[in-house]
Amino acid sequence: MDTFALIVTIGVALGFTYTNGFHDSANAIATSVSTRALTPKAALAMAAVMNLAGAFLGSGVAKTVSKGLIETPQGRSGMAVLFAALVGAIVWNLVTWYFGLPSSSSHALFGGMVGAALAGGITVIWSGVVEKVVIPMFLSPVVGLVVGYLVMLAILWMFRKSNPHKAKRGFRIAQTVSAAAMALGHGLQDAQKTMGVVVMALTIADVQNGDSIPTWVKFACAAMLSLGTYAGGWRIMRTLGRRIIELDPPQGFAAETTAASILYTTSYVFQAPVSTTHVITSAIMGVGATKRVKAVRWGVAKNIVAGWFITMPAAAVVAAVSYWIVELIF
Repeated sequence: MDTFALIVTIGVALGFTYTNGFHDSANAIATSVSTRALTPKAALAMAAVMNLAGAFLGSGVAKTVSKGLIETPQGRSGMAVLFAALVGAIVWNLVTWYFGLPSSSSHALFGGMVGAALAGGITVIWSGVVEKVVIPMFLSPVVGLVVGYLVMLAILWMFRKSNPHKAKRGFRIAQTVSAAAMALGHGLQDAQKTMGVVVMALTIADVQNGDSIPTWVKFACAAMLSLGTYAGGWRIMRTLGRRIIELDPPQGFAAETTAASILYTTSYVFQAPVSTTHVITSAIMGVGATKRVKAVRWGVAKNIVAGWFITMPAAAVVAAVSYWIVELIF
């Protein structure tokens, strides 16, 4: 196997992880920044550290990505499939970042994998795609919306007799914890997805057998996600923090706590790669709806959800075209 092709593919995988970091940094900290619980620089630094830590807390999602979605491709064309899949995901990340649209980096990667596999004649494990990607894609936002709504209702009931100003100060402090938990869940989920792709590349190149994740792969993916997070994603942060609804500290705490809980549950219980973007966005909508349904800017929400549905097909098309170009040139 061409060592150069392996190095390039791993480099592109780490590049994707970096774009994931600055694209999805808003997931962890937008609510804390918008409620002024944390300054932007402090929030980004905290999120970067927690992303790094979260990447080392599990491997179930990485194994799902490396084994459960497409058959491990072999030979030169197999490496081209992985390369094209990553290109498709990176292009979609950059496009949605430019327009400030909080789409899913995860589903961009999955769409890229499926599109490149189909273009390269690689078997797609459709049962795995449906069970591990499509069902969670529809289910996790619904759960985020409902749980976020219920958590906020519980907070409103528990603190109904409290002084509003004191309660908000307390929740502003509590948000430092919930934001850290959200960032930890982001690292747990999203770093593992790239780890799974790198393991596939190493398997294709006969560098290793099995789906174990080398320590250097964990560290490299975690570091790139952390660096990308610290670079920040201000365009998307404004969308999540202010354009959907003007959040106050209790609402921010409820949304982050809801999202973090869902990320841990899906990672450890189901080993399912869910989108941190879908989860936090839907949690914000659910929390906001307790104020009054019209408080949520549903027009903005509609555009975001539309972006979710076109992410996988769009990334798949870009990945397929990328594969054909690679095959044509090389």
